[in-house]
Amino acid sequence: MNEERRRELGQFLRGRRAGLLRADLGLPPIGRSRTMGLRREEVAAFAAVSVTWYTWLEQGRDINASRQVLESVGRVLRLSVAELDYVLALGGHAPVHASGSRAIDDIPPHLQALLDALDFPAFAVAPDWGIAGWNAAYALLYSRIVQVDPSERNLLWLVFTDPQLRQMLPDWEVTSRHFVTEFRAEAGSRIGSPEHTALVDRLSAASPEFAGIWGGRGVQGFASRQRVFLHPAVGSLVFEQHRLVPSDAPELHFVLYVPTPGTPTKERLAGLAGR
Repeated sequence: MNEERRRELGQFLRGRRAGLLRADLGLPPIGRSRTMGLRREEVAAFAAVSVTWYTWLEQGRDINASRQVLESVGRVLRLSVAELDYVLALGGHAPVHASGSRAIDDIPPHLQALLDALDFPAFAVAPDWGIAGWNAAYALLYSRIVQVDPSERNLLWLVFTDPQLRQMLPDWEVTSRHFVTEFRAEAGSRIGSPEHTALVDRLSAASPEFAGIWGGRGVQGFASRQRVFLHPAVGSLVFEQHRLVPSDAPELHFVLYVPTPGTPTKERLAGLAGR
């Protein structure tokens, strides 16, 4: 575990420990009124580890944290599945794709052909969340994608720095937070890599809003959900967002925007195509 991942693990565990309701674990308030936050010795006792060892873990010291012990700490801290996966990845107990956090400029031709066969917006995202490929329907939805410089063709970068895209998202505050917490959930094994650090530093410098969300250390696994876009030419478009991972290219994932039944989205997309 490299130094940055150890530091991130310690800070993440401290934040989750501080956010717990003591009553949820059957503990009385500290003093007369402090109802939130566990002491380190309480976490250590519940997780069956020594106070010294757990203190060192939160301090980011170079100690061996087994998968079993991290899972035990995760149960005490009431971590979600995504949060536990993040902790395990930081501790070196999750698969690390050979691609690391490298950028992927182009997706394999057979996967691009699959995107092209879809009549609804879809695009491929690399481990660094660079947009590696898209289809014609996605270019209709977000026309700037074909003009964006490859160095800026990153989903997080565009969400936080492109005014046009921001205007298209009526729930930008919710969507942007979703993206950052999902990105962090996937980034545990890459924390500390030069590429990952450079991307986060660049985003933080360009967007105080990104820096604030990233600093909150929220972690959330992907969940299919409704997405609404306000297109400047045809108005409201409502989709169901799904994600697929190609079995022969697991370093990529496809984001699919499927028109929501009962809305005029499909017809409005067809109208855009006919322009």
